[in-house]
Amino acid sequence: MVIKRDGRNVPFDPSKIQKALEHSFLSIDKELTDESIELINRIVSSVVANKANNDCSVEELQDILEKKLMSSSRKDVARAFITYRNERTKIREHKTVLIKNVKEKLSASNVQNQNANVDERSFGGRKGEADAELMRKIALDDCVSKMARKNHENNEIYIHDLDSYAVGMHNCLSIPFDKLLAKGFNTRQTDVRPAKSINTAFQLVAVIFQLQSLQQFGGVAATHLDWTMVPYVRLSFWKHFKDGLKYVSQTSGGWIEESLPEDKTTASIEDDIYKSDRQAYEYAIDMTTKEIYQAVEGMYHNLNTLQSRSGNQLPFTSINYGTCTLPEGRLVTKALLDTSIKGIGKLHRTSIFPCGIFQMMNGVNRHPGDPNYDLYQLALKSTAKRLYPNYANVDWSGNAGYDKNDPRTYFSTMGCRTANGFDINGFGQLKDGRGNICPVTIILPTLAMEAKEAVEKKYQDSSEKYIIEEFMDILDKKIYEAKDMLIERFEWICSQDPASAKFMYENGVMEGYVPEEGIRSALKHGTLAVGQLGLAEAEQILIGCDYIDAKGMKLAKQVEQLFRNRCDEFKKEYKLNFGVYYSPAENLCYTAMKKFQKKYGVIPNVSDKEYFTNSIHVPVWHKISPFKKIDIESQLTGYSNAGCITYTEFESSVQDNLEALEEIVNYAMDHDIPYFAVNVPADMCTECGFTDDIGESCPNCGSTKIQRLRRVTGYLTGDYKTAFNLGKQQEVEMRYKHSKALKNWKRNK
Repeated sequence: MVIKRDGRNVPFDPSKIQKALEHSFLSIDKELTDESIELINRIVSSVVANKANNDCSVEELQDILEKKLMSSSRKDVARAFITYRNERTKIREHKTVLIKNVKEKLSASNVQNQNANVDERSFGGRKGEADAELMRKIALDDCVSKMARKNHENNEIYIHDLDSYAVGMHNCLSIPFDKLLAKGFNTRQTDVRPAKSINTAFQLVAVIFQLQSLQQFGGVAATHLDWTMVPYVRLSFWKHFKDGLKYVSQTSGGWIEESLPEDKTTASIEDDIYKSDRQAYEYAIDMTTKEIYQAVEGMYHNLNTLQSRSGNQLPFTSINYGTCTLPEGRLVTKALLDTSIKGIGKLHRTSIFPCGIFQMMNGVNRHPGDPNYDLYQLALKSTAKRLYPNYANVDWSGNAGYDKNDPRTYFSTMGCRTANGFDINGFGQLKDGRGNICPVTIILPTLAMEAKEAVEKKYQDSSEKYIIEEFMDILDKKIYEAKDMLIERFEWICSQDPASAKFMYENGVMEGYVPEEGIRSALKHGTLAVGQLGLAEAEQILIGCDYIDAKGMKLAKQVEQLFRNRCDEFKKEYKLNFGVYYSPAENLCYTAMKKFQKKYGVIPNVSDKEYFTNSIHVPVWHKISPFKKIDIESQLTGYSNAGCITYTEFESSVQDNLEALEEIVNYAMDHDIPYFAVNVPADMCTECGFTDDIGESCPNCGSTKIQRLRRVTGYLTGDYKTAFNLGKQQEVEMRYKHSKALKNWKRNK
């Protein structure tokens, strides 16, 4: 009997030995000669004779074959057999590890919280994580190049969302809602008519968000939702006005319809023709306002309940708004903010999705006297209580050349930080229908250690000058390799059949698609993002400080200029939108650190914690004011053209000090920060719904069942103590509250 590796006993089968030996001879000779057949038969007969009455293991049999081949005249075949045996062993080990990992995911016995908005313990989460484990394996084994795999496994260049690689999905998209709501769209089962009311329009926004999220692996966004909804406010207003004429004024209303344009979406709700009947007008305004609020509340509830991906995951949705000064757009913005402040559900919880983003624009909402300044004040009130909205800088220098008459070109983001820059393929600053096609992230601390070790080995000298030069050379090489990895994935995505994302291509959700040219015609307008992680820790390795010091800032600018120069060069050379990306790294901050610690151990100020600092952020433990943090990061954010975020941390609620909050947001905008967010405690009692900065127990009802909501990267998630991975949990705990460094909330002039 032969004892298999899994412990089973099976009958001894000489034919299997025969086949293994024949495989080894064929790998060398390409054919079986008479001499080789004779040697094979002699070895098989010898083994059969020796093992006829003795049990042995598979490994023992293979050891015997190795020895007999090595003692023969065919040592070359012996080496081939050993190589083949080793390869088979590796395959078995890989399968064993894969099965072990899949079983862990299916049983939720090793929950990692890789995505804070996925419940890894749920049926969907367990199945999704198990699927992802297999898909990552397939991607590394069969899809990526050896160079890409080596970089990923060596913790040098990380391939994001590897589980979506093999299937050919892209990352994220800003959806052209103007077009989809006006023209309608097709789905797999039916077609959807154009929206004819504000209530229907908001329902369809949620539906479209959900449908598109299934075509990709990242976030979905509306770039100017206030402007988008103007026609549908007007359509609803017209219907309510007709009812007002009928039920209030007791007239037919025919005269008013004939006096208006044929297209009711072009008639402002403040046209004098409406105001000619005051009662009907006031009735219509009241009913339209109520419909808007009901529609907005419905969208908020839909986007927090319509799970659409494995893991019971909600679509990662973002809505940008705040610049529309038309009465219809202002009503929409006010409803969005009031609903955010009110909260959702019976306990009035803070809404996780959509990520609200208030677009700041000079002459529109920045200062007293601007037409939407009152909405900015309402946005600050919402931020103070609900963390949303964040703030996008429409006048950011990186969005130069946008069309003030076209909101589709206004600077907007996709929640976490992703942004669309200038399109080299003809769309300019258009944001709609474009997105991040795929990102990679360069792990800077790994490169810094490689540089340090190389210099010490080469020069027996660890002087900063040599180490920095070596680091910049290694980084330059890795940026080129990151480019090759992105092109490799881009080409793979372009090779997919448009039927794989029928909703997206059939409805023109990704702009530029020409069926005759294939899906590359649309994908070429998206962004290929070169991200980075851990600049602060890399500088600690290289020069012993980070960019909070002048010495560190000088090196940081050198590093970021190299990123930007290379991406600009790649953009021109390949006619693809390469961009510098300050990666969210929600999970990567932790997993990259674990790999780094395994290889290099614990290094003070580098790997003596559970996470790497995100991109170019000021390390969270530095005790500085919010203004100082903005001063530092604003020197680096301009190098990024594919997405970044700056945030400041507060120790307590600022609901009673909105003036201070406004001063800080304005300071960020004035310092050319493209995307800004404020972190305030958003604790909620799950018994009574009280929301504020809560200690051990609720001051309202005394309950200790408190949910502690915090920002992960640019968006929110559930209680950070259960939803975040260990690295992010520790980062939150270590975050210095920048408000502590202020005196009476006044910045240093």
